[in-house]
Amino acid sequence: MRFSRRNGKKGNYAYTVARVKAKKSLLMANEDYDKMLMMTVPEISRYISEAGYDKEMADLAGRLSGLNLLEHATYMNMAKVFSSILKSSTGELYDMVSAYLDKWDIWNLKVILRGKSYNLDAESIREDLVPAGRLDTESLDRLVALDIDEDIISEFGRMAHVKIPADVIAAYKASGNLGEIEDFLDKAHYERLIQSINPASRPSNIFRNYVKEEVDLKNFETILKLKAEGIHGDQVMKYMISGGKRIDDKLLTHLANAEVMESVMSEVSQLEFGEEIKDLLESKDIRGAVSRLKRFEMQKAKKFSHLYPLSVIPVIDYMINKENEVRNIRAIARGTQSGLDRETIKGLLVVQ
Repeated sequence: MRFSRRNGKKGNYAYTVARVKAKKSLLMANEDYDKMLMMTVPEISRYISEAGYDKEMADLAGRLSGLNLLEHATYMNMAKVFSSILKSSTGELYDMVSAYLDKWDIWNLKVILRGKSYNLDAESIREDLVPAGRLDTESLDRLVALDIDEDIISEFGRMAHVKIPADVIAAYKASGNLGEIEDFLDKAHYERLIQSINPASRPSNIFRNYVKEEVDLKNFETILKLKAEGIHGDQVMKYMISGGKRIDDKLLTHLANAEVMESVMSEVSQLEFGEEIKDLLESKDIRGAVSRLKRFEMQKAKKFSHLYPLSVIPVIDYMINKENEVRNIRAIARGTQSGLDRETIKGLLVVQ
């Protein structure tokens, strides 16, 4: 991926951090989720409207209703908030925030390609897009207007300044498996994110280490999910992201090859997040372990944001918490719509 620091300037940290601190104070608390667990979907919709999602709910109410309205409104709200933060950032702060939000550009490409593969109409595809990265609504509309996958991938590469290798595209064309493209882009995202961070200052270097540890968490989460499906060895390794801090290639290979988690418990317990999930792995609660890993990631970001208040870390901390709020709202609404009992839905939430 192409990368260059904006104007060589450090960035407007004080201004941006002040903005996100104000926004973070408005995020939902655990008590809000407890209240929503007692509500119907229409009641949840009214509740989040009063909690800051009112404009998006009103804008979409003319063409959507029920769960669809709630889900699209929460994503639209998050996209607007993140885009606003990015546009107001400058210098190296812009570079790091932009690189972090690249994941939503990748998300949108996946939505478009999958939508095209299922012959969805343009409007249906647009409803699932989250313009929270560098590609705005107009840019995404240009991608949606294209009909041929290769044209979409090529135009995305031009817009996002990422060159997708010919062999990756060839593998996708030969297999028809979108995972070939998605896997490359997910890995490229973390490479660009790590590259965007200037390690010269202690706060930035801590953020760099935080991202490398996030790679460890993502890799381990992927291993857990694939093992739950009975997938091991090389089939696991092809999804691994390089650049982690504590899980090197040797340990990754060992974890990937293990057919049962019991055989690698000693290695897992030595990892920083090992004790957090040890009991869940022993009870084979993969979903619970993944949820605990997400909570661990949030707690770490919160800790560092207090230690380095004038850095990129409080900005990322807010974004992680905002994403989690949207994920929790959607989980409660979906679970309620599906008739799940409250305790089951509560188990799906990530709360601190």
